[in-house]
Amino acid sequence: MQSQQKELGSFSRPGADSTYDRAIQFLYSQLPMFSRVGAAAYKPGLDTTLELDRIFGHPHTKFKSIHIGGTNGKGSTSHTLAAMLQAQGYKVGLYTSPHLVDFRERIRVNGEMIPRSAVTDFVQRWNSLKNETLHPSFFELTMMMAFDWFANQNVDYAVIEVGMGGRLDSTNIITPVACVITNISPDHTQFLGTTMPAIASEKAGIIKHGIPVVIGEAEGEVRQVFERRAAEVGTDIVFADDEALLRSAHGTEPSGLDCEAKSLGKFRFALSGDYQIANANTLLSAVGMLRRCGVHLDDEAIRRGFAEVEKLTGLRGRWTILNDRPLAICDTGHNEAGLRYNMSQLERLISHRHGARLRMVMGFVADKAISHILPLLPRHALYYITQAAIPRALPAEELYKLAKANGFDCQLCPTPVEAWRTAMTEASPDDIIYVGGSTFVVADLLAWLDAGEQIS
Repeated sequence: MQSQQKELGSFSRPGADSTYDRAIQFLYSQLPMFSRVGAAAYKPGLDTTLELDRIFGHPHTKFKSIHIGGTNGKGSTSHTLAAMLQAQGYKVGLYTSPHLVDFRERIRVNGEMIPRSAVTDFVQRWNSLKNETLHPSFFELTMMMAFDWFANQNVDYAVIEVGMGGRLDSTNIITPVACVITNISPDHTQFLGTTMPAIASEKAGIIKHGIPVVIGEAEGEVRQVFERRAAEVGTDIVFADDEALLRSAHGTEPSGLDCEAKSLGKFRFALSGDYQIANANTLLSAVGMLRRCGVHLDDEAIRRGFAEVEKLTGLRGRWTILNDRPLAICDTGHNEAGLRYNMSQLERLISHRHGARLRMVMGFVADKAISHILPLLPRHALYYITQAAIPRALPAEELYKLAKANGFDCQLCPTPVEAWRTAMTEASPDDIIYVGGSTFVVADLLAWLDAGEQIS
């Protein structure tokens, strides 16, 4: 496995501030990070977070917040809501996870990442406390860093994305203006439950007394879970599917959606991918809820937020176009529901390119249910099997053997960069290259591309 130096990626580059490097190394090496090591870092419960909150002076009480949960789409929804608020003129904090290339992507104010000096200062303040009894996780401490920075910057609103689940997630100490739950699908079942109602129950834990909630997609027993929770705590609940504010949405190659909404009229959504259609409908209902809560958002700010979300917030990895000919796309969708959307869209794109080949740069994390995912993948594609530079990655050799045993046409590539280079070299101009399976496969490639490497 790659060394700790490699795992730190862009943080340990020449010329970087050594004090900042040490702060980042402390966060990574001293505090387990679930996204990299998996179950060993998962620590449910709010006791540690509440104590951290006390130590740092309850920073989350110094700004208004909006809480975003769900299985898929919560990152896109968080970024787009933040973009709308920014477009309206508010000072907006945005806390999301995981990051792709730079740790500081997790913590932004008006799209700007938290400065290295602020990261260093927070870590030094924590270490100076010499607290021998409190052992926060990576997520708990970095979340508190975000809240502390947002309070320091006097943000008007902070959009806070749930890390995992909801009920016991560290972010659930906030009292938001409103909350949004995008959808429910099987993911992290070892922690959240093996049935859809069980997972929904955990996600519903962010619904609080008197704080209205928008549910993006829910039906049957899952819908009943949310209805019961809203009734128990005495709050308003809106189902975006019932409102159906999005009249139409059409994808345009290579990217973006042309949309029309009942009251907003026509608008452009910069994000691509079939799954963004549901996110757009959820966002329209969320905007309506926020307006009823007294948050001023005019139509022009909403349109600009949709159209400029990537520019305003720095969002990447959602059906991001990396190259035009051949068309190369990366996407962080990694669970069954997200991949089902992406594979369907890829099949549609390749069907319009006579004689073209679909080439898939793929890797997964070891705790993913690969037996459920392999049947979703197109059989006619050529696969470049790889693994990300994290301990949690499924070894490429293991995935390669599984893929070959299931009849896939594949070759083994030790790293995402090598897989990308090979795919680009072998592709014809009309081919399509897809990079995904794991967020961290996408992250490794983007880090390399950001470093200015040239494709030969």
